Amino acid sequence: MKTVLITGANKSIGFETARQLLQQGYYVYLGCRDLQKGQQAVSQLQSEGLTQVEPIQIDVDSLESIQAARQTLGQKTKVLDVLVNNAGVSGILPQPALETDINLIRQVFETNFFGVIAVTQAFIDMLKLSSEPRIVNVTSGLGSITLQNDPAWKYYHVKLAGYFPSKAALNAYTTVLAYDLRDTAFKINAVDPGYTATDFNHHSGPGTIPDAAARVVKAATFGPDGPTGQFFSDDNSPETGISAW
Repeated sequence: MKTVLITGANKSIGFETARQLLQQGYYVYLGCRDLQKGQQAVSQLQSEGLTQVEPIQIDVDSLESIQAARQTLGQKTKVLDVLVNNAGVSGILPQPALETDINLIRQVFETNFFGVIAVTQAFIDMLKLSSEPRIVNVTSGLGSITLQNDPAWKYYHVKLAGYFPSKAALNAYTTVLAYDLRDTAFKINAVDPGYTATDFNHHSGPGTIPDAAARVVKAATFGPDGPTGQFFSDDNSPETGISAW
């Protein structure tokens, strides 16, 4: 049975990603900052007959929490097959370039960028023991620098001084990570789940959580011939699913 760790998985897209991977036969470690909320999420899944799941406490903003989670998971399994870096924040809106508090921008980067790096580095040894390791970095279509400079793009006027650069940086890190592991069995991709109605955006998005999670799951379950080092976004590019960087 393949194993997967999903950060920020006690609700919304992360929770649905856990559900769909459980339905595909994965054993899910459901990452959450609040262990009580994580247990509630696990109980919900178990009530649906999805029993191969347990919560793991992990706060991606805390190196101590990440290391504790690594130690905990290492006591449960030697091999991690999939890492889904799902935890993320938008920060207080709006975020104009000249007026947004620098501390808010730092906090957005701490979660969306540095947190992903810290978690990936902490669990990479377990992933390397997998025969088909997969890393999915959940990004945003707003992280495309190319499209952010295209006045014809439907989201051109959505400019967020913390969130957009943090996701652009995450995309860049994904590219470097995929390059560094290019001669291995790793498949490492950035996935935009789309503008989805969640707590993240006050349920303003037109997309559904199941559809959003399915995009993440698709990249998490790529076969040996699957792509690596790509930025997938059905929202940005409905024809091919591959977004401009």
